[in-house]
Amino acid sequence: MPTIHLTETVLRDANQSLLATRLPLRQFEAVLETIDQAGYYSVECWGGATFDTCLRYLDEDPWERLRILRKKMPRSRLQMLLRGQNILGYSHYPDDVVRKFVEYSVKNGIDIIRIFDALNDMRNIQVAVEETLRQGAHASGAICYTISPVHTLENYVGLALELEKMGVNSICIKDMAGILSPFTAYQLVKRIKESVNLPVIVHTHCTTGLAMMTCLKAAEAGADVIDTAVSCLSGGTSQPSTETLLYALREWGFDVPVHDKIVKKINDFFKPIRNQFLEDGGLNPKVLFTDADALSYQVPGGMLSNLIAQLKTQHALDRFEEVLQEIPQVRKDLGYPPLVTPMSQMVGVQAAANVLLGERYKSISKEVKAYLRGEYGTAPAPLNPDLQKKALGDEAPLTGRYADTLPPAFEKTKQELQGIARSEEDVLSYLAFPQVAGKFFETRRQREENICPYSILRVEEKEDR
Repeated sequence: MPTIHLTETVLRDANQSLLATRLPLRQFEAVLETIDQAGYYSVECWGGATFDTCLRYLDEDPWERLRILRKKMPRSRLQMLLRGQNILGYSHYPDDVVRKFVEYSVKNGIDIIRIFDALNDMRNIQVAVEETLRQGAHASGAICYTISPVHTLENYVGLALELEKMGVNSICIKDMAGILSPFTAYQLVKRIKESVNLPVIVHTHCTTGLAMMTCLKAAEAGADVIDTAVSCLSGGTSQPSTETLLYALREWGFDVPVHDKIVKKINDFFKPIRNQFLEDGGLNPKVLFTDADALSYQVPGGMLSNLIAQLKTQHALDRFEEVLQEIPQVRKDLGYPPLVTPMSQMVGVQAAANVLLGERYKSISKEVKAYLRGEYGTAPAPLNPDLQKKALGDEAPLTGRYADTLPPAFEKTKQELQGIARSEEDVLSYLAFPQVAGKFFETRRQREENICPYSILRVEEKEDR
């Protein structure tokens, strides 16, 4: 009987895809010990957008969140998503910062780091992979799946061979938009399994309605691990249901070492949380439905929920469909990048600007300009030369790896933050999101100063008694 494992995403990608990562630790801390008993291959719980959102919206220290996760789930393999040279931000960082971030992620409790580059430019994940292995953690190299004239089966197998040569411990097929079909999934998993001697993980989304069929065919082809989410936060732009896939795989003859009754307890815990987000608008029904049009515009779940939020703040949600229709054109002009962070945000924001301003590229974001300059790596296909000329003028695009042009930044920033940063983790938070982290540090200081006098007074009162 073949064995297949499951990675639970409810604490990271399911949360990010459906709830725009607005789930605070206080709402799910009580279920962590239950999750720890479920028998998952791993629990994806950190990285991606969780870091930014903790600081920006939830008034949480993401490092403290990780330490609590580690303490509450001692038996589980904790997994994070890392954007290679982008770490968890939206631009490239120097190698010393990447190495430090990986080091402290592992020190604070991460076991598995899934590492990807938005363009599948493997030069941009090399340093992160090296440091993950040096720290004794599991480096899972991810291939971003997309559909375009230049993304072929041979291309993906070649990327898998590159990752194996790099020394990764496993390979993840990362289908951000749910566009990997059952037929292609079978072919791709089978070819990769025949070409490399590494476990293969399949990550997809239910956006287009393909996910459950895709996962079953991937399992048939020999996939070792599949990402799922407990049923109440599955479907739509999230992952396929843990319970449903568990049932189907076992009926098909697979051994899946996950405890059904524990998974039910986890799902029952999250049901009222899901309902609360539905009631207060934090979970928009738009992200719960199957959208076959996504087979054309290829928008991933996290991008879809954030795009909706962006248009709502600009009172332009009625133009949502126009923006979706603009996305494929922007993507073509940018050389068919896979729509994954940070490229998904860049393409989405640019498409929205094109629609709302009524003219294509009337305004070009600084991130898109940096991309056209070559700062994010090599585009999969040639760029629109007219757009590149408009963005750069007479400036020549970069050649080589952009990170090689960046001076070390960690020690310098650490010195600049003396008296403000309390730890090396604080320095890393600031490097990733300077303005957001700076505001968080100040809020933290003010909160503690307000609490301290009261706390001291209560102690003095007890002593007087």
